[in-house]
Amino acid sequence: MSTYTQIIYQIVFSTKYRNNVLIDAQKRQLLYKYIWGILKSNDCIAYEINGVENHLHIATHIHPMVSLSSLVKDIKVSSSIWIKQKGIFPEFIGWSIGYGAFTYTIKEKPALVGYIRKQEQHHLIKTFHKEYKEILQKHQVNFKEEYLLK
Repeated sequence: MSTYTQIIYQIVFSTKYRNNVLIDAQKRQLLYKYIWGILKSNDCIAYEINGVENHLHIATHIHPMVSLSSLVKDIKVSSSIWIKQKGIFPEFIGWSIGYGAFTYTIKEKPALVGYIRKQEQHHLIKTFHKEYKEILQKHQVNFKEEYLLK
């Protein structure tokens, strides 16, 4: 018997200290393409990657042999090195320590992809802090307020 899964993850993480350093939207697109390549090299399926100046969202299906924590570590370490080597975000000092990962069904995929695609419009009216709290609450994740700011 083979292994079959259909779990879609939304992975969310921010820049260190939530600094607004991913300023240039065109350069962010280059970052997303780079991350897309990391996902592909891990046999994961990327559905959407987008974000704003201080965080990003990834919608992906993770290969059953890949652990979530290893994948996020690979994305954060590799992309940090790449950003610094390319010098595309000069004020970038790294990613935040933690991340959020939330699961969705295949039926929820279109809404999730649409939500991620509209990040720039969404953040005209809502801060990352408020958005992240709402996602945690929606998924019934217990959290401590003081850790959301780290």
